[in-house]
Amino acid sequence: MKSMKIYILSICALFILSSGLTAQSKLDSLWSVWEDESQADTVRLKAIKIYAWEGYLFTQADSAFYFAELQYNFAKERGLQKDMAKALNTLGASLYLRGRLNEAMEYYQQGLEIREAIGDKVGVGNSLNNIGNIYYSKGNYSKTIEYYNKSLKIEEELGDIKGVAGSLINIGNLYDKLGNSEEAIVYYTKSLKIEEELKNNRGIARALNSIGIILEKQGNYAKAIEYYTKGLRLEEESGNLPGIAASLINIGNIYDNQQSYEKALEYYTKSYKIEETLNNKAGISKCLFNIGDTYADMGDLKNALDYHKKSLAIKIELDDKSGIASSISLIGNIYLNQGDYKKGIEYNTRSLTISREIGYKSGEAHALQSLGQCYFEQGLYSKAISLSQQSLRLSREIGVANETKKVAYTLYESYKHKARYRDALEMHELYILTRDSLESQENQKEVIKQEYKYSYEKQALADSIKNAEMQKVKDAELTAQKARSKQQKQQSYFLYGGLLIAIFIGAFIFNRLKLTRKQKRIIENQKEQVDLAYDTLEEKNIQITDSINYARRIQSAILPPDKLVKTYLHQSFILYKPKDIVAGDFYWLEPIGENALFAAADCTGHGVPGAMVSVVCNNSLNRAVREYKENDPGKILDKTRELVIQEFEKSVEDVQDGMDIALCALKGHKLSYAGANNPLWIIRKDAKEIEAYKANKQPIGKYDKIFPYATHHVSLNSGDTFYVFSDGFADQFGGPKGKKLKAANFKKLLLSIQDKSMEEQHSLLDQYFNKWKGSLAQLDDVCVIGVRV
Repeated sequence: MKSMKIYILSICALFILSSGLTAQSKLDSLWSVWEDESQADTVRLKAIKIYAWEGYLFTQADSAFYFAELQYNFAKERGLQKDMAKALNTLGASLYLRGRLNEAMEYYQQGLEIREAIGDKVGVGNSLNNIGNIYYSKGNYSKTIEYYNKSLKIEEELGDIKGVAGSLINIGNLYDKLGNSEEAIVYYTKSLKIEEELKNNRGIARALNSIGIILEKQGNYAKAIEYYTKGLRLEEESGNLPGIAASLINIGNIYDNQQSYEKALEYYTKSYKIEETLNNKAGISKCLFNIGDTYADMGDLKNALDYHKKSLAIKIELDDKSGIASSISLIGNIYLNQGDYKKGIEYNTRSLTISREIGYKSGEAHALQSLGQCYFEQGLYSKAISLSQQSLRLSREIGVANETKKVAYTLYESYKHKARYRDALEMHELYILTRDSLESQENQKEVIKQEYKYSYEKQALADSIKNAEMQKVKDAELTAQKARSKQQKQQSYFLYGGLLIAIFIGAFIFNRLKLTRKQKRIIENQKEQVDLAYDTLEEKNIQITDSINYARRIQSAILPPDKLVKTYLHQSFILYKPKDIVAGDFYWLEPIGENALFAAADCTGHGVPGAMVSVVCNNSLNRAVREYKENDPGKILDKTRELVIQEFEKSVEDVQDGMDIALCALKGHKLSYAGANNPLWIIRKDAKEIEAYKANKQPIGKYDKIFPYATHHVSLNSGDTFYVFSDGFADQFGGPKGKKLKAANFKKLLLSIQDKSMEEQHSLLDQYFNKWKGSLAQLDDVCVIGVRV
């Protein structure tokens, strides 16, 4: 009985979480349910699944992978195969979003095998669709349509109308990719019809945007923007911020195509701000990518290159292999347009290598085409022909019409320069044929036909309903006439039947009164049970909060006490503001004789996961100094990285966590500094600007290219002040427009308070941060250390 109550309580908790709480409190509560061993296994698994999927999958896919592994291992221990398959699906999705297609495929296949074995048809349909997405990303379109159709068939058999609508969109996307707008619009319109019947605003918006993309490609910008605007309105009504951001990107694309570049940048920037608010790094990267393309269209190649490199940096951070390949190729093409053929070839060769490694065929075709163009521009026509022929074979194999058109034109020009006129004519004919196919009147007619057909069907349905209502009115009038003709006869019946009816009504009322009293007693009992359930939930939350508060006391024990800090850093302050009860940021101090080593560190994540990483990193710092006797900041960071990697490699999973840090050694007026992503800022006495020392752009942890950390040696004078910090202060959103503070404004703030004592600076920074943040949530942990010599 007790376990049943706990189960019901947990279901209530999850329902409340999914409907009423803020995003962060919802995640915190889900984690609490997961950690509560008294909960039913199925409830805990549901909590951790939602936690991974909604909390991290689209913003921190590597963290989602970690939590999905917790879900999988727990389900495996309990023998819950259905939940194992769900976890495998999340693991695959995490890898897919990072462009690690082959690894994602392995997890999706494992999930499919489990679902087929246990007869989970809904799950089978989902797995087939996911595998189809992998084949789509790899450019294997024959396999893509095979898996999409299998998924669609199962959804139709099960009557899963919502799933059918999603599969129709996927199949439409495939046909659009292949340049077959005629087929694509048929599938999009079918999906739109289903979504409107379901009154699913997000699904309707998705279909409208897909149709808009086809209209845009056909140059029908007025109609395309009409569809995009309808989609945007629906996304706004449903409060779907990712959907709003995507719609804004689409509208920006229209303005870009119309050469209204300022308007395009305006819409891309709006989308960028939303993605920043969501901390959706993939979305931020896409916005930067589009802004870069717009600058390229404007002929501003310097800005275009800058934005594309920013987009690439995020894709590298996310380990999005296919995205990295695409960005590198586009950067190579910008260098090509600048006349820097060496870099154009270098970047496109890297793109080609990555595309082949992950089986990304459309990326491979594009890189080959770009390389061919590089050699063509240098007059190396034989080399250009060889590469372009490879691209053409691949483009035709996977059926990408747009790439086929580009490479056919390059081959046409190359053959012409080599006086191979028959081959040149053949390629020119292929170019014209492909171009006309993409821009064909038939495709455009089909779009119009489907639009009018759908509008006609909707109008016909409305007319049918109207006619039915009119018929009801006529029938009512006829009934009234008949009633009047029988009125006299019925009056006599009423006279004798009235008494009998009154007796019946009296008996009915008496019976309902008894039933109402009984129901009242039941409701009162249920209310008592619900009150008891909520009391239990509150008690559990108190226990969990108490546990985290105890964890804070443990974490506080690793932080140096104020007395020790003041002993070695006489004029100093430490502003430390964890986002949650426990933190991923920490500060560290280690005395070396009369001198001191100290640091401000920022570990991966925040809250409980960040705190766990901070303990590992803090311990590694201590070992580097105490056990390995390192005292040079750069060498300390080298050894700390080695120890952190060793710790995480003990795990069977690929742990990518680590920390950014600014580490200093102060000996009198001599300061030594080394940094992993976090800089050192010095403000000389009476100076009007900040003297910045850059960190090495690599974290303490696993990284693709590892090199030693550099130590900077600086001479200080009395009255000079220096600062080390994590990124939490500068990254906080707030102010009158809800924008990010940013490093430039943080610098101005520090310069403005230089005439104050260090204690006053601490107070002023704290006040400024709270005022800037206002009613917005704190984005990250904050740690700022200031020291005056």
